Amino acid sequence: MYHKTAGYRIFSAINLLFLVVVSLSCILPLVHILAVSLSSSWAASGGLVRFWPVGFTTAAFEKTLNNPNFLHAIWVSVLRTVLGTVLTMTLITMAAYALSKEDRAFKGRTAYVWFFVFTMLFNAGIIPTYIVINKLGLLNQIWALVLPGAVSVFSLVLMLNFFRGIPKELEEAALMDGAGHFRTLFSMYLPLSLPSIATLTLFSIVGHWNAWFDALMYMTDYRNYPLATFLQSIVVNLDATRLGITPEDLKSISDRTLKASQVFIASLPIIALYPFLQKYFVHGLTLGSVKE
Repeated sequence: MYHKTAGYRIFSAINLLFLVVVSLSCILPLVHILAVSLSSSWAASGGLVRFWPVGFTTAAFEKTLNNPNFLHAIWVSVLRTVLGTVLTMTLITMAAYALSKEDRAFKGRTAYVWFFVFTMLFNAGIIPTYIVINKLGLLNQIWALVLPGAVSVFSLVLMLNFFRGIPKELEEAALMDGAGHFRTLFSMYLPLSLPSIATLTLFSIVGHWNAWFDALMYMTDYRNYPLATFLQSIVVNLDATRLGITPEDLKSISDRTLKASQVFIASLPIIALYPFLQKYFVHGLTLGSVKE
């Protein structure tokens, strides 16, 4: 009966309207970019495109997919995302398993936890970090984009709290059956932690795929730029020399349609991945945010 009251119906209508407005504010810019990328050069340059292509053409996408600079940037981003995600998830799951133990089982556990928390609150800064990367000889290497952020303390805390929520009786039963800590972690903890792992994996993938500033510091050769940094150089810094446009191409495409096609292609992997992990998203966060 409560759900049929006038107040509840008004609240539901306002809530639905708010969610529709938020959804449209996220979707419409992407639709506009797609429409511009599929429009003719004169329509895009004249600002005639809104949410539907004007003078439909796929020339911008064809030129983008034939641009070696763009394709190499995609490869660098894929390599960075795969290496970074695998390394991050491996390190935080193993560290979270050890730090989830009681003080009597892991001496100094509290000190280690505070050590990680301290690094989340304070860091050396950009210049010392650059000096370390330079001294290690990692400039212009993919590891310069992966190693500095290999351990996400925020993700570690979430995973740690999730592990602490798993009943200790399960671990004790596994140890009594002769399982070691690695067997207990991979055969019991990780299968039970699928929502949290999926959520943190999504965080890591999105973070690596969208990161652009670190490559500006550590990559002196633009050919080593990941996709986000490559797009930043042509969209924000207006460096059109890497678009690969020839005078003949200007008949059917413009720098605006070409940039729109590259931005749209860059957003596709995350858009395609998110629906498969979305069901774990809220569940994984709430399960890992209760305990200390």
